[in-house]
Amino acid sequence: MKLLVLAETLDITDSSAGKANHAFIQSLLTAGFEITVYHYSYKAIFLPGVKSILVQERKTDLNYWLSRGQRILQRLANRNFSKSLEQGFGFSFTFFNDVNSMVTALKPLKVADYDIVFTLSKGASYRTHAAVLKQPQWHAKWLAYIHDPYPFHWYPKPYDWLQPGSVQKEAFFKKVAQKAEWLGYPSQCLRDWMGTFDANFKTKGIVLPHQASEAVFVEKVFPEFFDPDHFNVLHAGNLLKQRDPFPLIQAWNLFLAQHPGAQAHAKLLLIGPGAYHEPELSKICNETASIYRYNGSMDYEQVRLLEQQSAVNIVLEAAAEVSPFLPAKFPNLVQANRPVLHLGPKHSEVRQLLGENYPFIAEADDVNSICKLFVRLYDIWKETGAAKYPFPKNLNEYFDPIYLKEVLTRLNY
Repeated sequence: MKLLVLAETLDITDSSAGKANHAFIQSLLTAGFEITVYHYSYKAIFLPGVKSILVQERKTDLNYWLSRGQRILQRLANRNFSKSLEQGFGFSFTFFNDVNSMVTALKPLKVADYDIVFTLSKGASYRTHAAVLKQPQWHAKWLAYIHDPYPFHWYPKPYDWLQPGSVQKEAFFKKVAQKAEWLGYPSQCLRDWMGTFDANFKTKGIVLPHQASEAVFVEKVFPEFFDPDHFNVLHAGNLLKQRDPFPLIQAWNLFLAQHPGAQAHAKLLLIGPGAYHEPELSKICNETASIYRYNGSMDYEQVRLLEQQSAVNIVLEAAAEVSPFLPAKFPNLVQANRPVLHLGPKHSEVRQLLGENYPFIAEADDVNSICKLFVRLYDIWKETGAAKYPFPKNLNEYFDPIYLKEVLTRLNY
């Protein structure tokens, strides 16, 4: 099968979307597909075995000059007009220009040369989807990948996000669901959740889980804060407003109070931005010797090494009734074969994949339960060290490129 991929980014240093898109394409290649990728990463990305073309920004488009004029006017007036403009037009001038740039890049291509055209986006952008939506000739072969709920007001509680132009964004995404041949999701829960807003989101939905990224370490050079022989408990990722780290920290301190002997070789590592919780988060962490806080984006390969060498990896989600998300890092954590401590709701994709008998789970705000799990995991570590954890065979197979190939091959029959 020949696949055409239109991706907003493949840059693993840019965002979690760049990492997820990059890993997804690598798995498609491993599965044996012939792949051509057009991407809008703003820099050349080399992928061995993949024909990779950087989409150039169109500077002759009226929207390009409108977006630049808006920036100049905002600087002169010391005022941001973005929200009011998006409220009227639904999207920014930059969005329209980026979409038109992608449309121009795809126009010379022949639809008959490809079996499926993928659109991979990042964040709340979905520019790639808007680009293919404007080209009906691709619709019968279009697989639109939806990595998170969209628009923002479709997020489940406690997320209370609302974007300017939400009415236009909702109409746009329902049209994507209507015109695309298939809708891809990283999780079954997300497919079901989106289906509550429009039947097409569910009936056309197929689950294509995030893929584990390649981790090649020439040599294992650990940062000075990390001793691989210690009981390291790692959370790597963005601490959004809804991902409250303070119950986790309270549980950690309670665990150490009950097991003071662990303080010499136990460390909780919180790696990643968390602007909403600052400066309180860093203040508390700095006052606790057994907690290491890195407030920023650490080198990706460094994080992958820490995931593979820590005693425990944490998946922290919001205290909620439902969590339809599959974190992009989750396949990497399964690949690392270390115990995963899931802190999140019972009705979640992660909990569903781990299975009903998985032992290391708790609600994200249940301090006592989290503390008990720290004790249990610490006792296991004392007996076995940072031993590999035997995840079910079907879970490893689920994140294998072979499974991805089986799902996509069935689409053409």
